[in-house]
Amino acid sequence: MTELLDLLLTRYNYVAAVLLLGIGVYMIIESTNLVKKVVGLNVFQTGIFLFFITSAYREGGGPPVLTNPGPYVSPLPHVLILTAIVVGVSLVAVALALIVRIYSEYGTLDEDVLREVQTGE
Repeated sequence: MTELLDLLLTRYNYVAAVLLLGIGVYMIIESTNLVKKVVGLNVFQTGIFLFFITSAYREGGGPPVLTNPGPYVSPLPHVLILTAIVVGVSLVAVALALIVRIYSEYGTLDEDVLREVQTGE
């Protein structure tokens, strides 16, 4: 039991990433409100960012500069995360704009009510 606890405490960044992924998936699946689904998607995305940044970390590593003879941290995950942040912000903005339009058209953000309106039940 103490070995598992030690493993979790030394890999706390991976544990945090998995928790964020789980919370995001739970929010997307469980909520019927469209805004809460977008927030869940954003939390899930943050978990992925944390996982990529954590996987790029190297103990004692420095920036990838030619004058640094020691081990270096791979810059590729950081660049990919910067791009993903820009794409994520754009995705959230478009989703929120669509949600505002849906609310002005139907007067609700509940997924079940919208499905009933769409099918005419």
